[in-house]
Parts: sequence; C-alpha cells; structure tokens
Amino acid sequence: MRSAFDEELEQRLVRYAAIDTQSDADSDSQPSTAVQLDLSRMLVAELEQMGAQDVTLTDYGVVLATVPGTAPGPVMGWCAHVDTAPQFNATGVKPVVHRRYNGGEISFADAPELKLNPDVSPHLAGKAGEDIITASGLTLLGGDDKAGVAIAMTAAHHLLQNPDIPHGPIRLAFTPDEEIGRGVDPRLPKDFAADFAYTFDGGKPGEIEYETFSADGAKVTVTGVSAHPGFAKGKLVNALHLASKIVMTLPHVTMTPETTEGREGFIHVVEMHGGSSEAEITLILRDFEREGLEAKGALLRQVCDAVAATEPRARITCEIAPQYRNMRYWLEKDMTPVDLVRAAVADVGLDPISVPIRGGTDGSRLTEMGVPCPNVFTGMQEIHGPLEWISVQDMALSTQVAIALARRAVT
Repeated sequence: MRSAFDEELEQRLVRYAAIDTQSDADSDSQPSTAVQLDLSRMLVAELEQMGAQDVTLTDYGVVLATVPGTAPGPVMGWCAHVDTAPQFNATGVKPVVHRRYNGGEISFADAPELKLNPDVSPHLAGKAGEDIITASGLTLLGGDDKAGVAIAMTAAHHLLQNPDIPHGPIRLAFTPDEEIGRGVDPRLPKDFAADFAYTFDGGKPGEIEYETFSADGAKVTVTGVSAHPGFAKGKLVNALHLASKIVMTLPHVTMTPETTEGREGFIHVVEMHGGSSEAEITLILRDFEREGLEAKGALLRQVCDAVAATEPRARITCEIAPQYRNMRYWLEKDMTPVDLVRAAVADVGLDPISVPIRGGTDGSRLTEMGVPCPNVFTGMQEIHGPLEWISVQDMALSTQVAIALARRAVT
C-alpha cells in the first residue's frame, strides 16, 4: 500500500537522478565538478518554494536551509550528498519505475543482458508489491545519495506543511563530493550550526550506523629512467614494471576488498597510470581501528621500499594522507543521538539494526569535527553499478523516521 509520502519521494528521486552529478577526484575545484551545482541550484529553488528559511548555496558548494522549530528543542541537522560515484557511468541516467514489483526478475531496457532478481540482490525477496526504481542498464541510478536528498526534502516539506507537529529547528545540508571524501569543508560545521545531525545515506530499513571505516588515501609515484627502446639495454628503468611489482607484492588473497568482509580492513588499488618513465598508483587504505590503519600504511611503505631496493636507479615515493576516522571514537562518549534514532526507528515499527559501515559518510568527518552524526537507512541497494535499485516504500519508512526524530527531540 502506498503511503502519503510515496508519490513525492518517487517524483523527487526520478527528477534528481536524471541530473548528472558525478564527482571527480582528479579535479582541484570546489566542488570537483560544476554539474553538481545543477542539482544544488534546483534544491535551492525547491526549498525557497516550500517555505524553508535561510536558504543558501555556499561558495564551497553546500546547500543549507532551516525548517523553523515549532517547539523548544535542540537544533537537529539532516544531511545528504548530491554527488554520485565516479566508479561507473552516471551520464544520461534514465530512471525506471517498476510499479508493484511481481517478485521475479527485473530486466533493463538498455542492457537486456542484465538481470536483477532476489538471487542477485536478496533484499528484493521481500519487496513484492512495492514500487522499485532502477536505471535503464547503462548507468548507475544515483540513489546513493539522491535517495537521501529526496527523503530529507520530503520530510522537510511535510514539517513545513504541518506546523502542528512539535519539533525543534532543523538544519538541512546537501553536500557535494562525498564520494571522493571531500564533502565536509572545514567551514561547514560552523555554518551548519547543528547540535547534532544525521546523514541519510544508508541501506536496509532499520539500519543505524555509528561505526565507519577509518580511512587514508595513498599515492605511490615511481620515477624510472627513460631511454630509446632500441638502445635501452643497461639504461632503461621501466616505471610501469616497478609499479606492477608493487601492486603484485601487496597482499592478494587477503586484505583486498574482494577478499574481506565484516570488520576486516583492506588495501585497495584504485588506479594505476603513467608510462615507462613515470607511473602513479592510487590506493585507499581502510580499517575500523587506528592501529590497523597504521599497520596497512606501514605495509605499503615496506613494499615500496623493498621494490625500490631492487632498482637503485629508480625513485619511489609513497605519500599517505588521512581521509576520515571511525565516528565511533566520538559517538561512544555520548550515545544520545544514536539512542534517539533507535527510538525513532522503533516508532515506525522497525527493529533497529546497528552494523559497521564498510565505507564512510560525511557523518564521519562531521562527527570528528564536533557535530555528532550517525547514519540512517534510505533503502538503497547494489549501489555504484548498473543493478542499483531502491524501493519507494523503503524510502517512505526513512522519511517517517526523520519525522519521528523531529518529534522525539522535543519530548
């Protein structure tokens, strides 16, 4: 049965998903891509139209707005990110609504070879009769995190239309560049001005996440010796060969994303490019504990040093930079925001589930910077690829949780 929120959520997600907002880790601009601002400006116009206050698009690309409080209470923040992942095509997204899903196989108009069913995505098994949104097969959908944007916008709209609902002030923040780890500008916590907040950027209904990976990014640069290949004997030092040795020396049967799960961390080779004279490897390092993250960085440096020792004419550098840290380190000191959302999830008839995120959210950085920010489910599934899907009814449950949160914060 469709809820009062279903139509608005469906329309918002379809509208937002059709806009290309892919971020770019290789760009130095802020936000990293100008196309993200196409959605940000749309959100500004919609927020102004629905009656939100203090609507702003900051010079660092974040949309901020206020839903005025109707009762005394703390300032709560709701966050979602507008960008989509760089890992898969996000240009020309054509959202498709599969109404009253029959429980079987979903096909894709633009990629007939693709099939989505409960064997591929087990969460589909309980979705018969619900409305499923996918892309057309050639792109990701972008529900990560346009579903979160749609949920926050729909919940805000509902509160503005129903001032009889008691709630404190609610601040909205729609950030760019979350997918590349640059969503939280150092100026955001002050501009956000929230006592605590929630990112709507999670998966299955009922999931509440207050543990994330701790994350570092690494860049290995290999500088060889260039020479004409016809006269290279004893002269050429091929940077690509040495870069390949580094990649092959790192653990393969353990400590990679495809061989780990649960609380296991990893070293992930994201990209390698260059030529025989110079090559560059981009990696990400992940672990739930600081000590494990440091150990992975030390291992990467050891491998680089070992390969460098085999060819003293080459120069190999390894730069490791922090990205974010496990939000648990701060939230476990005061679990009030977590307890509040657990109660709100129970209010809408769901069992609260807390699992560690094998990734991170803007909430990781916000929590570290003084704004406690657990993560709340949206319903998104199979993200970052062509099989991505979401149930409109799952999004409606998340919207109900947002409104329950607003009520509970003043009781």
